[in-house]
Amino acid sequence: MADYIGLDVSMKETAISIRRAGARVWRGKCNSDPARIAQIVRKRAPGVVRVIFETGPLSVWFYHALKEEGLPAICIDARHAKAALDMAANKTDANDADGLAQLAEVGFYREVRVKGYDSMLARSLIAARTRLVRITVELSNQIRGLMKTFGLIVPSGKGRSFDANVRRLLVDQTELSNILLPLLNAWHDMRMRAADLTKLLLAVARKSHACRLLMTIPGVGAITATSYATAIEDPGNFKNSRAVGAWLGLTSRRYQSGEVDYSGRVSRRGDRHLRGLLYEAALVILTRSKMQSDLRTWALKLKERVGTKRAAVALARKLAVTMHAMLKTGSAFNPIAQPLSL
Repeated sequence: MADYIGLDVSMKETAISIRRAGARVWRGKCNSDPARIAQIVRKRAPGVVRVIFETGPLSVWFYHALKEEGLPAICIDARHAKAALDMAANKTDANDADGLAQLAEVGFYREVRVKGYDSMLARSLIAARTRLVRITVELSNQIRGLMKTFGLIVPSGKGRSFDANVRRLLVDQTELSNILLPLLNAWHDMRMRAADLTKLLLAVARKSHACRLLMTIPGVGAITATSYATAIEDPGNFKNSRAVGAWLGLTSRRYQSGEVDYSGRVSRRGDRHLRGLLYEAALVILTRSKMQSDLRTWALKLKERVGTKRAAVALARKLAVTMHAMLKTGSAFNPIAQPLSL
């Protein structure tokens, strides 16, 4: 008999529901440990066909750990599952597990591609560096704001010039120095840690053939290239290059009902950080790039009609499509190639 299992995963406990022949045959709870769950499944559901759980903080670990245990693990979109689970009268972990088991049995779910550990390591590196950079900016803004209260205006500047200007203005401010110098030291430490992670990120990008290939595009640096390559992983994960734009939320939303049919703004679904990086790269191509290309010429013509922001969004979508095609063919950026149609 075929068994279908739903897992409602939380930080401490996981609710398990097993269905067979259209009926629930067992449900219970255990610690959120994939090895323990695998033991229960092998004992209670020897004919397991699908083990379904939702996307969440533990989904990457659970997916790979359950796969190593030999279970047919499937991670599904939490938003898609929510629409079905909300039909239950009572919201409990046990009922959620039952609902997931029913989705597994009828096959009504949307599977999510779970990234590999190597890709997640690179993405964790990018996220950690981004967070440290933001902390340094927040600390510098805090120092500037506090000093303005006492009539001390820090001149514009970053890095060593900012440090020197703050210390110079605090020379005769003993009491204020006792408050702000610890903040300045923390700013300096965060800046050094961010620099260390930047060096590590550049080393990762240099070792990756995919990143070196993507960095041949003007405006695409190590961070954007690494983020894109680790998000896509294998170009074969997409049917065609055009699908990447929709996957990243860079295509227009559409509403059609009866006689009403209109397209709205971009959906903004998918990887928010990568979408922002592609937008920044598009702005660089539009405003600062010196390298002439058919892609830039197309974007500049569009800019004249719709404005900078909309043109940058359209160019970001073009970049996502072009970068996927480059990874698929293994060819470097060709500045005289016609932009791929969307």
